[in-house]
Amino acid sequence: MHSHENPTKSRPLREQVRDTLRYRIFEGYYAPGTRLVERELAAEFSVSRLPVREAMRMLRQEGLVVEKSTRGSMVATLSEKDVRDLFDLREALEVFACRLAAERATDEQLSELSELLDAASALLAAGRLDKAQRTNNEFHDRVIAIADNDPLRAALEPLMGRLHWLFRHVDDLGELINEHRLLLAAIASGDPLRAATQSADHIAKYRAQFPVLQATTIPGKA
Repeated sequence: MHSHENPTKSRPLREQVRDTLRYRIFEGYYAPGTRLVERELAAEFSVSRLPVREAMRMLRQEGLVVEKSTRGSMVATLSEKDVRDLFDLREALEVFACRLAAERATDEQLSELSELLDAASALLAAGRLDKAQRTNNEFHDRVIAIADNDPLRAALEPLMGRLHWLFRHVDDLGELINEHRLLLAAIASGDPLRAATQSADHIAKYRAQFPVLQATTIPGKA
């Protein structure tokens, strides 16, 4: 099992199982349409079926798992429309988050964002691509936390699984880290309009490069 999949014992079992399943979905270990059987997962993780059932419920709320009446729980397939809808919603909510972050970020929080991107760059240079990607993705989560808007956080929480799935589909991680540095500079300027504009530009650029939106067929539905 991957080291990232080894859960710490301080967290509830359902969250440990959810995080492992979510990680496997992100990594492609479970392809879209893969059937997830509670009994088999409980045996693999050496837990009862209850935490597995609760983990599956949380993943359904995130849109990463769907329930089929004939086949049970399966890894969701995101259609081209699903991806477009996610980008639309991400733009609406994340641009707002960056606008708020520009107004509210402390020097300490800005330093933490910068350190996060430095860490991602160092991991990438060391060839630790997977960990670099996770560290870079955390940048978005931190910006949302800095925005400090509870309704915004509540709106984004059930979407984060699918949004993190979007974040993983990038060919040039170095370029993405540099894009985040530009976004950080905009947030650090304290100018909400600059931060919002930079965020919208960043999302539009990423949307244009997204493989599903460029393909003629939809993965899992070809």
